[in-house]
This record gives sequence, C-alpha cells and structure tokens, in this order.
Amino acid sequence: MDKRKDILQAALRLFVEQGFHGTATSKIAQEAGVANGTLFHHFKTKDELIIRLYLDIKKQLLNFTEEQAQKQKNTKEKVKAHYIYTLYWALDHPLEFHFMQQISLSPFVNQIPLEEIQEQKKAAIELIQEAMEGGYIQKLPTDFIHNLIGIHIFGVYQYILKKELEETPKKELIEQSFELLWKMLT
Repeated sequence: MDKRKDILQAALRLFVEQGFHGTATSKIAQEAGVANGTLFHHFKTKDELIIRLYLDIKKQLLNFTEEQAQKQKNTKEKVKAHYIYTLYWALDHPLEFHFMQQISLSPFVNQIPLEEIQEQKKAAIELIQEAMEGGYIQKLPTDFIHNLIGIHIFGVYQYILKKELEETPKKELIEQSFELLWKMLT
C-alpha cells in the first residue's frame, strides 16, 4: 500500500469538497488511514501538500496531452490535440481539474516555484511559438495566447458540465469550440 498516494487522494477529495482552509491535516490523515505523523513525514506542511498535489496532477495532465499531441503531423493538429485532450482529461478527472481551478484562483498559485511553472508551460509555449513562426496564428505575446487558451478551456469545461451533454454532442461542441478559438487566433 502506498501511503503517500493515499494521502494525496484523500487530500484531493477533501480540498475539493471542503476547501483549503476547511480541511484539517488531521482529517486528511484520518481519511487516508494514516497517522498524523505519517502525513507530516511525507509532507512537512499543509502548504507543501497542496503544492505537491497540484504539481502531481498538472504533470499527469501534461504527460497525457503531450502524448496525444506528439501523434499529430502538423502544428494546427498539435495545438488541437492539446486543447481537445485537455478537455477530455478534465471531463474524465473532474476532482483533479476542479482542484487545479481552485489553485489558479488562490494565493497558493504564488507558492509554486517559478521554474516549475516555466517547465509546465514549456511545451505549450514552444508550440505557440511554432504556430506563430509558421504563420498559423497571430504574433502576440505567447503568455497571452497561453492564458487565452487556458481560459477558453475552463469556460468550455464549465459549459459542458452545466449542460450535462451526452457523448456525441459533447465531442461536437469540443471540436466546434476549438475551431472558434483557432479562428480567433488566426
């Protein structure tokens, strides 16, 4: 049994349900079936646990989307794969995606080391630069385009959740939303 993994899973569930400040480390330890000391052996502070959980989840998402993008032959299809598979991953991992949204709107986002953030964005920024250099999209600041795509993804995700779409209309909407985004960027 992997106690670290159990702690992260319990923390994820509780942070999403009760928020960061509403979740005591003792409750996380209890939910994970470990002693408080075991939790603090793996994570020195609650803040460290929150940041580590975020980084682990973000890495899972990035590995998944990058794997899908590498299968594509041209720049537009790579961008599309990142976009579409981020949404598919989010819909398949609602707790994880909700947690990432919580972090992005909280002071904890400022505790993530800058080099980690840059590493997370590296593949996306390089792809955006490739799209600009290839004349596929407008030449704008890459971080602006990266943020614009991220906000678009969050908005489409929220819309899909609220509408409770069936599988086919959901896939069609995701495809259409990418085309709208692409038109905006070109």
